[in-house]
Amino acid sequence: MESGFLPRTRFQDFLDTLHHAGYRCIGPQVRDGAIVYDTLTRAEDFPRGMRDRQSPGAYRLEPADSPRFFSWANGPQALKPFVFAPREPLWRSERTADAAIHYSEINPAEEPLAIIGVHACDLAALRLQDRHFLEGPFADPGYAARRKNLFLVAVHCTHPADTCFCVSTGDGPRATQGFDLALHESDEGYLVQAGSDKGRALAAPWALAPATAAQQRDADQEVEAADRRQTRRLPARNLRDDLFANLAHPRWEEVAERCLSCGNCTAVCPTCFCHSAADETALDGRHSLHVRQWDSCFTQGHSYIHGMTIRADTRTRYRQWLTHKLGSWHDQYGRSGCVGCGRCIAWCPVGIDITEEAAVICGGGAHG
Repeated sequence: MESGFLPRTRFQDFLDTLHHAGYRCIGPQVRDGAIVYDTLTRAEDFPRGMRDRQSPGAYRLEPADSPRFFSWANGPQALKPFVFAPREPLWRSERTADAAIHYSEINPAEEPLAIIGVHACDLAALRLQDRHFLEGPFADPGYAARRKNLFLVAVHCTHPADTCFCVSTGDGPRATQGFDLALHESDEGYLVQAGSDKGRALAAPWALAPATAAQQRDADQEVEAADRRQTRRLPARNLRDDLFANLAHPRWEEVAERCLSCGNCTAVCPTCFCHSAADETALDGRHSLHVRQWDSCFTQGHSYIHGMTIRADTRTRYRQWLTHKLGSWHDQYGRSGCVGCGRCIAWCPVGIDITEEAAVICGGGAHG
């Protein structure tokens, strides 16, 4: 699709158009030493001239002499919190004066959100979340309500972190689908590409000049350079058979000695969808809420069934996570559950590297 050029000086016009169209704009901002997504209204709110340094167990931001807003790889969030809510009441029960109990469904508010700065890996993760929550026999109503109100503005990634490996999973660094608009950022402005009818209609009033051949060439070269900078990789895109053939590999015990079972990897993972449910009863005993909230396969309660814990130690919990993510997702969804964002590597307190563990267990050796 053809690209138009939006000068950097007109970026506020871009935000204003989204606001006038009824969207609450969500974009990257610097908070508590990390890039996070939150509501914004001004171009000045974006992380201008900030870059991230990531390595196993480490994440930090540092200033750069650059006018760019998107010269970073990612932060601990992805799109997941905006569609699969971290905590969500599903229904309410109430006891009336005649002792009857009535149940009522709680429907989420349908607020239009425009999320700006989405990378290709997170678009791929959203497609997997769609497969799980929308495309089975019973679509999740809360997820569906939030998902249909998203307007997604992708940014082609040009500054991968040392922990990124989306090239080896086939999910980046160029955004190719799943967006309404895609931006390629340069020092002077943005190449804007429409990916949907909504995106095309929103950008039409801007009357953007077509991107020049030189602008398109420079953009392509930046993305290709980002591709080449990635050094981490998984041994293959389908590790199902290799993983299940190595369930007794000694590496499971070795990694368990380092793993804290803290669940950080599942919290920052853009595709993990484990959750728990609980009933919260009011003190007056007249009503209660049935609440769903994020959980992790690294917790004891996740595999607790009828008086026993199926995965009672860290070895079996880590094995469950890795074999499901990289193995049995192929049976469920036709592909791996990993999109190569590298968050689990950077935000692991002890720096466990999923690419290294997979390579050793599958017989491919550590990454280069």
